[in-house]
Amino acid sequence: MPQARLMDGTALARRVVEKTAEQAAALTERTGTVPCLATVLVGEDPASVTYVRMKQNRCRRAGIDSRHVALPAGTTTEELVGTLRSLSEDPAVHGILLQHPVGDHIDERAAFEAIAPEKDVDGVTFASFATMSFGLPGFVSCTPGGILRLLDEYGVELGGRRAVVVGRSAILGKPVGMLLLARDATVTYCHSRTADLSSVVREADVVVAAVGRPRLIRGQDVKPGAVVIDAGYNPGNVGDVDFDSAVERASLITPVPGGVGPMTIATLLEQTVRAAARQLGV
Repeated sequence: MPQARLMDGTALARRVVEKTAEQAAALTERTGTVPCLATVLVGEDPASVTYVRMKQNRCRRAGIDSRHVALPAGTTTEELVGTLRSLSEDPAVHGILLQHPVGDHIDERAAFEAIAPEKDVDGVTFASFATMSFGLPGFVSCTPGGILRLLDEYGVELGGRRAVVVGRSAILGKPVGMLLLARDATVTYCHSRTADLSSVVREADVVVAAVGRPRLIRGQDVKPGAVVIDAGYNPGNVGDVDFDSAVERASLITPVPGGVGPMTIATLLEQTVRAAARQLGV
């Protein structure tokens, strides 16, 4: 059986960012305002610091201003909420990204809800989840949105197909399931309490692994010809799917790295420019 075709998120993200840069330049020329993304980081977690720096670099390439707010690890929920509300009220800021995780001592949901919906370009608020679920204008969660763009890019027909999402986080598992449902897929959510996970995954036409457990999904769990989206990222550049065995059975598969990750950032930048245009009324 031939190996699966790789879904190149890096190449697609490059095209999305190039188009976003053109839109940002046109917006700046028309209004005199450069789109601005504010990033907020609590503490100095090395991975989070790296992610934020990467997003700042991508912003510059796309013609987007980046304002970074670094808060100490001991920041309280109230202090973080205050910072996010101030950014929400600042007309010079068009999008806000709270880098997560923020620390166990902080009420992350309260922090997310301090972000104004019109600036929630990471798609993490209740309002964004609701508008996304009902197909109304708003911002999608960035990783799920990037996944749908990848599926579209490779011509994956979702209507009537069975999709299994492994993971139920508020910013990845749950929203990607809702986006798949909106495309008329039949969606099953799996999680840590799912009995006989392998048998459920084995019936999926589309598998989205988003649970944060390295190589949880094995090749023997993949239905021959299925599309496999690996949204996991674990130490050592390892995804939630055992790539070497799954690539022998899938028809399409995302690599780690170079699959879902680049599309997350591309979606963030695209939504920042869209947010700026809406706030500027153009």
